[in-house]
Amino acid sequence: MAAFDALGTYSVQVVSLPEELDREARLPFELRFLFKNDPASKAKVSSLLSSGKAIGVRTIERAPDRLLSAIHRVSVLSQHHCVLTWLPELLREKHLPTIAEADRAAARAEGHDLDADLREILDARLTFKRLVLVDEDNLGIGSEERRLMTELSETLYPLSIDHIVHRLLIDNADQRTEIAQGILKALLVIGPIAHVLEKWASGVGKIFAASTDDLLGETAELMALRGSGFSWKTLSKRFLVLVPVFGLATYGAFHVDAVLARGWTLAAGALFGLSAVALSLTTAIQSIGLYRASVRALKREGKLHAHGGRSELAEAIRQDFTNPARLGLLLGSVLAPFTGMLAAVFGGLHNGWVLALVGSTESIAAGLTVVFSNRISDWKFKRRLERSLR
Repeated sequence: MAAFDALGTYSVQVVSLPEELDREARLPFELRFLFKNDPASKAKVSSLLSSGKAIGVRTIERAPDRLLSAIHRVSVLSQHHCVLTWLPELLREKHLPTIAEADRAAARAEGHDLDADLREILDARLTFKRLVLVDEDNLGIGSEERRLMTELSETLYPLSIDHIVHRLLIDNADQRTEIAQGILKALLVIGPIAHVLEKWASGVGKIFAASTDDLLGETAELMALRGSGFSWKTLSKRFLVLVPVFGLATYGAFHVDAVLARGWTLAAGALFGLSAVALSLTTAIQSIGLYRASVRALKREGKLHAHGGRSELAEAIRQDFTNPARLGLLLGSVLAPFTGMLAAVFGGLHNGWVLALVGSTESIAAGLTVVFSNRISDWKFKRRLERSLR
């Protein structure tokens, strides 16, 4: 069973019959963990099921919008746009991030209460994976039964904390995932246009295929950073570097045919691939720079608690790659020259579809990284559950 709306997405696995408890392999992981760590709880659960109740494991699969908004406000208004520097500690250890009085005042001026936001996040800790009691026979649920369910849910907290942290970080990054998917869809339009242009005037199609996806990617990146709270004034400084880089990338894409004519096939492919991701690669480096400045500000203000052993650059990269799409963008940018070389070897540098595909290498890598990152994280969580039952 699942629910979908702005309140979040959740699923529930229900056990209704006492006999089901004897089929341990078919029980939800959470109940198996509970019975192993608290053997007496199995008899208590069996008694509940025998009295006309059912027990369910409710798992939040997408965080509520209000919770994500609270995380966003704390990040932007007090933590210089960073999340990893405070959220995992808050969830695992209830270690509150350092918030200056000036931060609180600025938030109040915008109609927000950062302390209330932190309470909202803390209150949600035990709601992401908990046991629920279902009154199947409509006999009523007593106070003792409610107390028991609260105790059992709290027993599961050490097991579910990784799920809570992972879920909030991934949901916080979903906006960029949607943007990456939009860029991938644009490939369907870029391909035929690039093909027509390449037939009409050699070189023009290459410029279009190399630059369009890169411009879309830069636009998406700007929107994502803006959504993370960076001001337009801060983002506008990027253009001092991006405009010359775009000019060089356009120049390189236009001269791919000249390099091919000299018989330098691999060089031509590498040149086109690099021209196609020049903006994306520059953007990736600049984004790390933005987060490095944020980490420096946190350190200067005494807000970087347990991260003193990690360098500023390492912390910035870790924060930037909270979003797996950002990691995919960087990996794709590194792979693009090699993709271009492969396309050149097979004679694909005059085919608009191939040009568009090479030009979108970083977007494709970003999308795939997002998909597999979620699946790998889910697999790792299940593996931890399995190990805890041994």
